[in-house]
Formats: sequence, C-alpha cells, structure tokens
Amino acid sequence: MTATVTKAPSRLIRPVSGPRRGTKRTNPLVHIGLIVACVIWLIPAIGLLVASFRTAQATNQSGWWTALTQPGDLTLENYDYVLNRGGIWDSFLNSLYITVPATVLVTMVAGFAAYAFAWMDFRGRNLIFLTMVGLLVVPLQVTFVPVLSLFRGTDLFGYPLSGSFLLVWLAHTGYGLPFAIYLLRNYIGGLPRSVFESAEIDGANHATIFFRLVVPMSVPALASLVIFQFLWVWNDLLVALVFLGPVPANHPLPVTLANLTTNFGGNWQFVTAAAFVSMAIPLVVFFALQRFFVTGVTAGAVKG
Repeated sequence: MTATVTKAPSRLIRPVSGPRRGTKRTNPLVHIGLIVACVIWLIPAIGLLVASFRTAQATNQSGWWTALTQPGDLTLENYDYVLNRGGIWDSFLNSLYITVPATVLVTMVAGFAAYAFAWMDFRGRNLIFLTMVGLLVVPLQVTFVPVLSLFRGTDLFGYPLSGSFLLVWLAHTGYGLPFAIYLLRNYIGGLPRSVFESAEIDGANHATIFFRLVVPMSVPALASLVIFQFLWVWNDLLVALVFLGPVPANHPLPVTLANLTTNFGGNWQFVTAAAFVSMAIPLVVFFALQRFFVTGVTAGAVKG
C-alpha cells in the first residue's frame, strides 16, 4: 500500500504593518515649524519685492500688504528707471569684474595653503596657521590707511595699482584668506590619511596628490567657500568705495545702489527695485552649487 501524502495549504505571508526596521517617523510638528520659520524669514523679502513695484507716495500712505488687495496701483516705473537710467548695467559688469577674479584667487591660494598646513611638515607650521587665524579678529577698517599708503604710486609691470581693479582683487584676496584657509584646512586635514600614504607609496608628489586627490575630495568645502566669498565680494560696499575712489565708471553695484538715494533720503523706491536686480547673479551661483553644498557632505569617504 502506498500512503498518500496530502500537503497542507500554504498560508499567504502578509506584510507586517508599521514602519520598516531602521526607518524613523518624522514628527509633523517639525515640518510645520520649518514652514512657519521659512514664511517668517521670507516676509521682509516679500515686502521689499512688493515695495519695488509701488511709488514712494503709495508706500508712505499705506503698508506694502495693502498692494496685495489693490494690484492696480502697482507700476514698473522703478524698474524702468533702474534698468535704463540708473547706470546699473555698467555697475553690474564692474561687479562681475571684481567678484569673479577675487573669488578665484582666494579659492586657489587658500586651497594650496590649506593643503600645506594640513599635510606638509615644515618649520613654524602651527605658528603661521595660528597667526593666519588670528587675523580674523582684525577689523578691516584699521587696514585701509596702511594698505592705501603702501600701494599709492606703485606700479605692477607698468600698470598703476591705485584706483584699479587689480588693487581691489588683491585687497579682497588678502581680506578673505584667513577665513578661507581656516575653513579648507579643517576639511582637508580631516581627509583619510591612508589615501595620502597610498599615493606616496605609488610615487605621487604633492602636486599630483593635491590635484588628483585633494581637489575632488574637497568639492563640498570648495563649493561652500566659493558661495561665501562670492556673496561677500558681490555685496561689498566699503572696500570697493575706498580702493576704487570716487570714479563712478568703476563703481560696482553696491556703490551705485547707495548713490541712487539723495542726501536727504529721497528716491529710495529705486533702491528696492535695484536690490532685486542685484540678487540675480548670487541666486544663480547659489543654486548652481547647492547640490555640492548640501548633498556633498559625504564626499571623500573611503569605502571599506
């Protein structure tokens, strides 16, 4: 006789309800709080944007929020004056001539110096680094007279430095290096030592290590430095005004914006429109480097 074996009906495996292991539930109050904080942070910018489309008389008579219920009172006269008669385009180009070279110079010099302070052994390394970091507390205002006295009447390869863009590039480079070196040195010094030891065993010199290893692994820090330095130089008023002198043809955007108003505070409505025009390039730079600034924090990790 043969025994008949009957199989028990298989049970369907139902997924376990609830969150997966290793996942965390996000508190909705956190999202609500972030949204409220963003709205509060944007209120001044929204008010400035609305005021840029209003006349000075309308703004003096009522708050900017009243324009949201009466859009017929909005006008483009402020932007027409700024873009066509305010000399903004020449100042816009001057700001580019000043900001781009100053940002590139600071990033290059700070990158070389940070690598030297982090991974090269030389006499007085820590003392020089501490001195460089200590310059962060020195106010810029106390350096204007000595620097101007130093470069007055000085020529570089037959090119006069006084009142030139080259002098402003050198000034912004010198003022931006302490923070830039401090930022990059801390990041480059935290890179894995095993990567550099392996490169030295393979016969790589410092130049090869810097350009082939340090630069690709330091993209987040370099992107952060570019954003900070670009915004600082682009929005700078005092350094450009002091080192370029009173020549309006060389003035960047911040100086031109300040000159839009009269001595008694008149024509200030044009400043609100010009402020949004000057925000275009910084926004482009920020959003172009945002993925490196935000999502690139894990760059340079060594896989096991």
